[in-house]
Amino acid sequence: MSFQAYMDNIEAQTGKSPADLQALAIAKGLADEAGLAPGVKAGAVVDWLKQDFGLGHGHAMAIVAYLKGKRN
Repeated sequence: MSFQAYMDNIEAQTGKSPADLQALAIAKGLADEAGLAPGVKAGAVVDWLKQDFGLGHGHAMAIVAYLKGKRN
């Protein structure tokens, strides 16, 4: 599955675009414009996405990659 397919599936499942999830992560203090917030581990973001949005581990890790700057 391509990275874009992951992003499309995440949006279909959550109703949120990757940019929307990034804004929510920033608001929660899990990320900043440069990536993960200082001291925040990927697991914290994964746990949040699993709990609040029902994402699986692979899709949550795709959002972590998105937060870190991956776009394709």
